[in-house]
Amino acid sequence: MATFLYKLGKLAFRRRHFVALIWVALLTLAGVGAASAPTAASSSFSIPGTEAQQAFDLLDQRFPGSSADGATARVVFRAPDGEKITSAANKAEVTKTVADLGSGSKEVAAAADPFVAKTVSKDGTIAYSSVSYKVSSMELKDADRDALQKTVDEARGSGLTVEVGGDALQAMPETGATEIIGVAIAAVVLVITFGSLVAAGLPLLTALIGVGIGVSSITALANALDLGTTTSTLAMMIGLAVGIDYALFIVSRFRAELAEGRDREEAAGRAVGTAGSAVVFAGLTVVIALVGLAVVNIPMLTKMGIAAAGTVAIAVLIALTLIPALLGYAGKRVHGRKARKAQAAEKKPEPKTNMGTRWARFVLRRPVAVLLTAVVGLGVMAVPVSSLELGLPDDGVQPTDTTQRKAYDLLSEGFGPGFNGPLVAVVDVKHSQDPKDAVARVSKDIAATDGVKTVTPPAFNKAGDTATITVVPSFKPSSTQTEDVVHTIRDKGADIKADTRAEVLVTGTTAMNIDVSQKLNDALVPYLALVVGLAFLLLMVVFRSVLVPLKAALGFLLSVVAALGAVVAVYQWGWLGSLFGVEQTGPIMSMMPIFMVGVVFGLAMDYEVFLVTRMREAYVHGERPAQAIVTGFRHGARVVTAAAVIMIAVFAGFIGSSEQMVKMIGFGLAIAVFFDAFLVRMTIVPAVLALLGKRAWWLPKWLDRILPNVDVEGEGLKTVSGGDSAEEDRELVRV
Repeated sequence: MATFLYKLGKLAFRRRHFVALIWVALLTLAGVGAASAPTAASSSFSIPGTEAQQAFDLLDQRFPGSSADGATARVVFRAPDGEKITSAANKAEVTKTVADLGSGSKEVAAAADPFVAKTVSKDGTIAYSSVSYKVSSMELKDADRDALQKTVDEARGSGLTVEVGGDALQAMPETGATEIIGVAIAAVVLVITFGSLVAAGLPLLTALIGVGIGVSSITALANALDLGTTTSTLAMMIGLAVGIDYALFIVSRFRAELAEGRDREEAAGRAVGTAGSAVVFAGLTVVIALVGLAVVNIPMLTKMGIAAAGTVAIAVLIALTLIPALLGYAGKRVHGRKARKAQAAEKKPEPKTNMGTRWARFVLRRPVAVLLTAVVGLGVMAVPVSSLELGLPDDGVQPTDTTQRKAYDLLSEGFGPGFNGPLVAVVDVKHSQDPKDAVARVSKDIAATDGVKTVTPPAFNKAGDTATITVVPSFKPSSTQTEDVVHTIRDKGADIKADTRAEVLVTGTTAMNIDVSQKLNDALVPYLALVVGLAFLLLMVVFRSVLVPLKAALGFLLSVVAALGAVVAVYQWGWLGSLFGVEQTGPIMSMMPIFMVGVVFGLAMDYEVFLVTRMREAYVHGERPAQAIVTGFRHGARVVTAAAVIMIAVFAGFIGSSEQMVKMIGFGLAIAVFFDAFLVRMTIVPAVLALLGKRAWWLPKWLDRILPNVDVEGEGLKTVSGGDSAEEDRELVRV
């Protein structure tokens, strides 16, 4: 592989005009396709195989036009102090507002009058109207949300307190400002790392081109493939991350090759042949992690993973072709002024004893102490995972100044916390001999269930073969008690079916959240086995070793568990909550473990491949194991540090979001990258390799014969370049 990539790098360098034109043409083509493609509605959210989804499908079939999975809004009214919401003036204002809600958008299916639906609190001060929409919350347009907000604002002008809950106002969080901050921080880090504006600009430019092509392609194909507006979010975040990482690695290697006295074309070829091999395999690990999300069997998550994997593949191709082409334009300006002056004076810069070298030597002197300190530290951070509670946070964890949180609190005050997440029991009596009697029994059994506050009278469809019963629990939607209520009702449904042949299905937003959490929990172990297993095989091919990939996988698991422990401590226990803007603790988002595994695994393997391939290369070229570790750190530590700092800064920017889930994701990813890059890859890895010595690179002979030799370390480049003198004069690092 190194020989092929070496030739590809030299070809791209020589034919740089042609290569640059191809990528510009692809970017233009993707941009035109995105601009001319029809606007795609958001992909429908479905969870195949869950009871809540079966109930939604049954409602769509038996109650045509009811939009069972449509968005909902609960508009909560409160009378001024000392007044009742039932007074003539207040009642008239509420009735007018409800009428305006119904006519404000063509997507509104119904807006219930509180006085007809009897949704007025016992003390007569609070009432709410349930507004249902024909489409899901992800398919609502900004105009529909604006109409809702305008009606609410007008009602507030009458003196009533009016707040809105539900999922109708849940637009996708704006991330544009965060991305700009992340790119700005990346630019600063790159300038500090390279000491050259040209060298710093190349990774940013190529990463933006790659993301532009990837996201534009997704937009162009969104309508045809039902990708939806949320699919490009993960692709943009991961594409920007790996695009900068991969370009950073190749530009850094190019500068190192130039410093060893090679001409620019040869340096470009060698940079792509060696660092490019690491980029290919690092990219493959990320693609495996993202495509593996299909194991979860949530269509939207699968599409997001595949789209992001495609963007990563584009980032790899850009790193292998466009980077060497642009290096041809940049020339010697990839070096800072001092390096250029030294080259003009024909002085070969002396190898510096940089921070990476000093750290590696320190670890080599005390490997056991360093290893124990890092492992114990991560182990302590992982302790809170033992009390991890997973769920999908509701409006109760929103900031207290948001209308969703205010509506949540008003409903809890006036009706009880369960009104924020009612359940819907769907009773299929198509095969029952006495449908009405069967539904009556279901209603009676549910009402007698512990934890159920109220049950509404059954509502039959026109055919009389299906009924819906709204169930209000006594507890808030995200509580474990509500989850127990759902499971109890479902267990009773099995007995009812045996007696009456009536099937009971529990659905609603709360039940769907419970089912999603369970599905994600069940998929975590198979997903881990698939991703870590395939990556282990891939890294075994790269490093020609059994112990190095095993160490890489175990180190990753340790960093992810420690990061989850930190998330639990902050967002579930409330430790340092004020520092990170946590106003209300609650369960950890159910997709957090799988999301962190997918994203962090890819980035962690990037750092592993970047750092250890240089060690492997030095070892293969004759250095002792300890010398190879120092060489790997001398060349790779600065690059890995820069890449990690950029990622941490980008992810940490999301902690300032107003959305609790976005805060949690930003914090979790930032702390996971910190743990993995600095405690695992930069600390545990060299300590373990120092203790293993030559055994780290052991591979059984029978396995060595089976595995393909991909030559990541560039051993085959000696014959291609005719025994380069610079290669022969490789300086061994003294330890």
